[in-house]
Amino acid sequence: MFILEFVGRVMTLNELAVLVIFLSFIWLLFRGVPVAMALVGVSLIFALFAEIFLDPFRSAFRDVIEFQRTGIDYQKLSVLSGRLFGGIVKSPVLVALPMFIYMGLMLDQSGVAQRMMHAMQKLFGGLRGGLSLTVLLIGIILAASTGVIGASVTLLGVMALPAMMQQNYAKPIATGTIASAGTLGILIPPSIMLVIMSDQLAISLGDLFMGALFPGLILGGLYILFIIVFGLVSPGSMPAPEKSDHVGWPVVREVLLAVVPPMLLILLVLGSIFAGIATPTEASGLGAAGATALAAMNGKLNFKVFREVGRSTLNTAGYIVGIFLAANFFALVLRRYKGDEIVQSHVLGTFDNPYAIVLFILFIIFLLGFLLDWIEITIIIMPLMLPVILGLELAVPSFGQVQDPSVVWFAILVAVTLQTSFLTPPVGFALFYLKGVCPPGVTLGHIYRGVVPFVLLQLLGLAIVFTFPALTTWLPSVAYGN
Repeated sequence: MFILEFVGRVMTLNELAVLVIFLSFIWLLFRGVPVAMALVGVSLIFALFAEIFLDPFRSAFRDVIEFQRTGIDYQKLSVLSGRLFGGIVKSPVLVALPMFIYMGLMLDQSGVAQRMMHAMQKLFGGLRGGLSLTVLLIGIILAASTGVIGASVTLLGVMALPAMMQQNYAKPIATGTIASAGTLGILIPPSIMLVIMSDQLAISLGDLFMGALFPGLILGGLYILFIIVFGLVSPGSMPAPEKSDHVGWPVVREVLLAVVPPMLLILLVLGSIFAGIATPTEASGLGAAGATALAAMNGKLNFKVFREVGRSTLNTAGYIVGIFLAANFFALVLRRYKGDEIVQSHVLGTFDNPYAIVLFILFIIFLLGFLLDWIEITIIIMPLMLPVILGLELAVPSFGQVQDPSVVWFAILVAVTLQTSFLTPPVGFALFYLKGVCPPGVTLGHIYRGVVPFVLLQLLGLAIVFTFPALTTWLPSVAYGN
């Protein structure tokens, strides 16, 4: 009784329960429990606890506690099935998810990236830092045509890292360049993270795709500028080759032939959305068909490739949908404890300035990126923060066309912040994707040191987008205007 009274002075019972729910979930993750299982397990335990004990506990500080079983209201849990069959399965936005995953995986199998690497090495290989520039440019093109981080990082690592080691590049700068270039696909559209954000925030996927284009290109530009400056400051880290081929029209022609097909695919997907010819869902189907056509044109399409791409698409999409369902169960139980109201009240009470509140939310998401994957953060945290953002008076320009411009701006800010989660240990998946294909002698320590400047560049890009919100809303307004 004394413990309950002490807790009652510090926080309410619901606040304590919400805290324990989140701590239990994080503890299970560190124990190695799969994310979906951890979400469902914690939710089920606290759902049963709420139905059996919650009502008596609410009066615990007024009267003597009487543990009376109130029974379990299974109708509350039936809301989950309604969300599954009435929302997730029928969501037109989420239909685009497997299509974009398929497009990225098929493009990685098409041989387009290998052809670009071979051609661009001839064009930039003779320059100091030329291989790093080649990796970044290919990373930007792949980001705008695949959006699958694991495949992009692995592919760039296999193609570029041996050549960098042979040219005596410093291991940290070589691995940092590859890891950061591969993660651009999570931000530059078409991005599967933006697809999920569109569903969770109930905003236009086209707005998010258009809004993320400039921030993604800004990050890519910052990476390229850093490599150029770093090559001048530390020439020994990225030495130029002793011998290089003459760059003439045949080399330029080879580069154009390698770059034009994926650029046409990007134009097919994003251009059709921008011009209003196709919805994002329809554009995802066009992209999947286009990637298949590129694989066939390059002679890479066969039954084995088609089967592997289909299986990988099913596994990835199933994994994401499984977390979707588990996170919805988790959210329902959290609402049973009024967790959404508690989180929102505490966030709104941190600062008086609305922009300070946005920065505080981004800081929390940045810290969560060290522990959680972007999928869990997007599905669990974003819906909790949506009412907060809608309630703030943020001067984000809509240009008379964009609905909920503050939500679009906030979503892109979170997307840039979450991109860092791929590069921050211990859950930085890009680091481990790259380590899996590194030659002997390249350690995780080299990779960790190499990504530090790129994480700082991502934070600089975040500051630019935060300072100039029009970067995220002008292009969607033009698309609407057309």
